Amino acid sequence: MTVVHAPVAETNTVAAAVLAVRDLSVGYQVGRRIETAVHGVSFEVPPGQVLALVGESGSGKTTTAHAVLGLLPGNGSVTGGRITFRDQELTELSGKGWRDIRGRAVSLIPQDPGTSLDPVRRVGHQVEDVLLLHTDLDARARRRRVYELFDLVGFTEVERRYRQYPHELSGGMRQRVLIAAAVAAEPDLIIADEPTSALDATVQKQVLDLIDDLRRRSGTSVVLVTHDLGVAADRSDLIGVMRQGRLVEWGPTKALVAQPGHEYTRKLLDSVPSRNAAPRTRGVFATGAGAPADDSGHPHPHPGAGAHSSTAPGSRAGTVPAAPGETVIEVRDLRKEYDGVPAVDGISFRVQRGETFSIVGESGSGKSTTARILTGLTAATSGEATLLGTDITRLGRRGFRPLRRDVQIVYQNPYSSFDPRFDVYDVVDEPLRSFQEPRRGLRRGRRNEDRVVAALEAASLPADFVNRHPRELSGGQRQRVAIARALILEPKVLVLDEPISALDVSVAAQILDLLRALQRERGLTYLFISHDLAVVRAISDRVAVMRQGRIVEQGDVQDIFTRPADDYTVRLLDAIAGHSLTGGLS
Repeated sequence: MTVVHAPVAETNTVAAAVLAVRDLSVGYQVGRRIETAVHGVSFEVPPGQVLALVGESGSGKTTTAHAVLGLLPGNGSVTGGRITFRDQELTELSGKGWRDIRGRAVSLIPQDPGTSLDPVRRVGHQVEDVLLLHTDLDARARRRRVYELFDLVGFTEVERRYRQYPHELSGGMRQRVLIAAAVAAEPDLIIADEPTSALDATVQKQVLDLIDDLRRRSGTSVVLVTHDLGVAADRSDLIGVMRQGRLVEWGPTKALVAQPGHEYTRKLLDSVPSRNAAPRTRGVFATGAGAPADDSGHPHPHPGAGAHSSTAPGSRAGTVPAAPGETVIEVRDLRKEYDGVPAVDGISFRVQRGETFSIVGESGSGKSTTARILTGLTAATSGEATLLGTDITRLGRRGFRPLRRDVQIVYQNPYSSFDPRFDVYDVVDEPLRSFQEPRRGLRRGRRNEDRVVAALEAASLPADFVNRHPRELSGGQRQRVAIARALILEPKVLVLDEPISALDVSVAAQILDLLRALQRERGLTYLFISHDLAVVRAISDRVAVMRQGRIVEQGDVQDIFTRPADDYTVRLLDAIAGHSLTGGLS
């Protein structure tokens, strides 16, 4: 076992390292005091290797990366330690010194291409900016070099891509533009800050494959900042685990994953869905007397639960009958068109009471449009969708209103779905006010207080959260508030649209545990929308795989994951990160 625990002692390998960080501390000026965000962090990155910095939000990993790049905000500063790139001390650089090194020798692949690219400039010109700053190439040579870079990152029609604006490209294509800009000057070190967190599994794999290929060709070193341990395990040579601003351990990836030395690292690894996914019984998560409890007291699924019965061969792309029982949702030949282009193209499925039916697929596959139709937010073009015995395709928004007591939705980003004026009480109480009486501004009725507190407690939040504001909460706490709001009307169906894709792995595991417990206690039916197949395997009874508006196959979760019938499903499964943790999911 060769895992090293921070702080790292000085060694004779520092001279050989592309990047050496020693006892780094970073603080932020808050009023008259300095709040320390990074405490004495030490690590090094050898030539041509990938160091993954992992940890939950607020662990200090991005602050560390930004300190290396000299990109701390105005109130942030390095308060101690050294950052050595090759033989150069970065903490002593002036503004001009940073401009000379940043982009040429050290470059950044940022997290969000949507905010990192100028929306009013062609993407080719934005990549060309790097060459203008750091090379002596003339205009014609710069354009040829951008064409070469676009070809390198996997673009076809490179001249057309050069002329396009960011809004004309998909998320994966925009991320490729940022990678082209990052490697344009052939840097020795790339800092990749959550470069794939907003991407589908297949696009994520393509982007990570591209970074790997570029690294092998050029010998570039990479610091990969990520909260995805599956990505870190598959794509790094070294892992550094950060918690509360400290590097709790770091070392070779294979050794650290096989035998983590710190309790926090073990907790993170145990939270990866692909690592602990287990089959579940139909409609109810299996539990046993010996099942371990999570931090809210709810037992985890029992690891010995058996798989469901398999579906009949040859029926996977059509309507697959669910297990006998009450049909809560039935969709037949459902279609939704926008300007004559189908977003949902003749899909059919059934969902039984108390089960979890998941719809998976890449962005643009039609899964979220399906969810919007089933929650009355979008009208279908044709077909039938029956919800709790009512054909909702024949209802307008006013006609759908009575069903909203029984059907609630939990969104991917709860904060954007909260009224910014509301505290937690008002957020959770809003559905009650909407159904009980005409709205009276923001006045609080005490007759709802017990129900609000009960809903919060059901979502594993304390009663005193009623007076807090969502901006004061973590991402996981906000998602629990959104679940409490969905529960307060005591619905029969929850539509969960990417409910954990924006959360850290350990927080996501807590939310999944909460959903398991609520389904077990209340007999809830879940329609679960996700592009994360590892999560889908952990929570689902049955799965439908969508591509370009159509269901290419559907069936029992174990059958889909162990015996996929469609080539597209095979590609989705192959793209799941974390095979280094599990040896594959099959």
